[in-house]
Amino acid sequence: MKAAVVFKKGNAPQYADFPEPEVQENEVLVSVQAASIKNLDRARAGGNHYSAENQEHQPTVIGSDGVGYLENGDKVYFFSKKGTVAEKAVADRKMLVSIPENLDFSIAAALPNAVMGSAMALKFKAGIQPGNTIMINGATGITGKIAVQIARLYGAKKIIVTGRNEESLQSLLTLGADEAVSLQLSDDDFKQKIKEIHKETPVDIIVDYIWGHSVEMILSAFKGDGTFSHKTKLINIGGMSGDTIQLSSQILRGTDIQISGSGLGSWTKEESALLFSEIIPEMFQAAVNGKVKMETQDVEIKNIESIWNAEMQTGKRLVIRI
Repeated sequence: MKAAVVFKKGNAPQYADFPEPEVQENEVLVSVQAASIKNLDRARAGGNHYSAENQEHQPTVIGSDGVGYLENGDKVYFFSKKGTVAEKAVADRKMLVSIPENLDFSIAAALPNAVMGSAMALKFKAGIQPGNTIMINGATGITGKIAVQIARLYGAKKIIVTGRNEESLQSLLTLGADEAVSLQLSDDDFKQKIKEIHKETPVDIIVDYIWGHSVEMILSAFKGDGTFSHKTKLINIGGMSGDTIQLSSQILRGTDIQISGSGLGSWTKEESALLFSEIIPEMFQAAVNGKVKMETQDVEIKNIESIWNAEMQTGKRLVIRI
């Protein structure tokens, strides 16, 4: 079969022949129609992700999920640890989701990862409730845009977003955000703005996609003064602005804040099962109903090597069509 294969660690994947996967017990064979490419897939392909950095590299088909047809003709989204950007892939029977007939394959391929990076954090790690005030830090990326829409679906009363790209930041106001704060402000102006927002409408949940200095500023703005403070949960999902921060112990002692993460390895088996049985199906239907919008940049698999390091269109998820 044809597939997108990384033959040498760190190299771009190549369009090449590769052995068709063997179906093991509790697996099914999928005729793949499309697969999205995420930061996770790029990091794994380069051997840089924490789930793959200690593994000896072998020629590997890229991709962690995809969409296609089962042998009986059912249209499904699937997850696989054995590569998905190929004509054929195998999937665990428990990690299949039916795709509505009128949902495009590209949208179905692109949406689940963004849903994982927002719905799982909001629902399970933060325990979002209708009426909550949500801040999304670094919201101008693909997953952040989905987070805005999902927070609104889950009943958020107010949604504050931060980001550097001014055009993308303002576009979030049309997707359901109520207030935008630019990360291009000076540190003092940014912290003052966050303080004012938190005083006016106390923030219940912070969903953070970038970590780094912006989180240091937000925590500094939330720092208590020795009186009772509002309970806030900060859920980290990514580290695009740096993997570490400086955290004052005074913030933890003087502020009712809970910090945790959401990602591979942080979800329980029960939560992961609900992702496939409830959350993704719910978001597929929301997409069909026009309540969740996702943009994609579609590329044929034969062009995988030339597109791998190319600059993507802002706000669009790369989807490889097979």
